[in-house]
Amino acid sequence: MQEMMDKPVARALSCLNEVLKGKYEVIRLGVASLLARGHLLLEDLPGTGKTTFATAMARVFGCQFKRVQFTNDLLPADILGTEIYLPAEGRFEIRPGPIFTNFFLADELNRASPRTQSALLEAMGEGRVSLGGETLTLPQPFFVIATQNPLEQHGTFPLPESQLDRFLMRLRLGYPEREEEAEILLRDGFYEKARDLPQIVSMEDLLRIQNEVRKVKISPKVVDYLLDIAWASREERSFLFGFSTRGLLALKRAAQAVAYLSGRDFVIPDDVKSVFLPVAYHRLPLTEEVEGLEREECLRLFLSDVPVPV
Repeated sequence: MQEMMDKPVARALSCLNEVLKGKYEVIRLGVASLLARGHLLLEDLPGTGKTTFATAMARVFGCQFKRVQFTNDLLPADILGTEIYLPAEGRFEIRPGPIFTNFFLADELNRASPRTQSALLEAMGEGRVSLGGETLTLPQPFFVIATQNPLEQHGTFPLPESQLDRFLMRLRLGYPEREEEAEILLRDGFYEKARDLPQIVSMEDLLRIQNEVRKVKISPKVVDYLLDIAWASREERSFLFGFSTRGLLALKRAAQAVAYLSGRDFVIPDDVKSVFLPVAYHRLPLTEEVEGLEREECLRLFLSDVPVPV
C-alpha cells in the first residue's frame, strides 16, 4: 500500500499544494474525503481559494467537472435536469442536468433556497437521481464539493442537518500566511494554473484506490474507540444531539482514508483523532448555554475526555 500511495496519490497531493500555497493539511483532508467516497463542504469567506481547490482536484484526478453557481432563484431542475416534450415524436425526453458529472461544485450552496438545496440529498446519499418517473444512476466516481459563505453574510440560508450530514467533512481554508500570500500576489493568483494542471490519477485508478481504502483494516480496539466517541457525544450536554450512525460511519471511513494516505493498511487511534474535527464540526451543534464558546475548542475538549485505547 505504501508503494501505491507514493506513486499516484502523493504526486497529486504535491501538485495540489503548488496551487493552494500553505494549505497542505486541508488538501490532504480534502483528498481523504474523495478517497473515502464522501463529499466535502468548504466554508469560508469569498476569495480564499475554494473554487481553485475544487478545480485543481478535478484536474489532477482526471474527472469531468461541472460547476453551478447557487443563487436564491436557482431551481432543482437547473441541477438535476428536466423533461422536454418532443412534439414531432409525441413523447417526453429526459435532459440530464449538470449533476451528471464526476466532480460537482455547488458554489455558495447556502445562497440557494432550502427547496433547491434538498435537490442534492438523493444524489449525495445514494448516487442516483429521480427524474421524470425514472431513477438514473450518476457517474462514478461522484464527488460533491460545496462551498458556503458564513451565515453572517447577507442572502444566505442555513443548511439543514439532513444536508450537512451528507458531507463527510467540513473544512476551512482560511487566509494564507504572509509569505504564501506574497507569492500569490506576484503570480496574480493560481486559478489559471489550477485549470491547466495535468491529470495525475486516472478515473480507473481513482476507483481502484477508493476500493483499497474501504479494505483498510480496523481492529476491535479502534471500533470500541469509535463507539466510545459516539456514545459519549450522545450524552454530552454541550451538544444538542450526538453522532448518528451515519455520522459514525463517516468518522470510520475518514480514518481509513487518512490511514491510507499515511501508507498503512490499518487504522490507529491517531487517524480517528486527526479527522474528528472536520467530521464532527457540522454534526455536533452546541446548545445555547455554550454557544459563546468556540465550537472547535468544545470539540477538542470533548475528544480529550474520551479514553484512547492502548
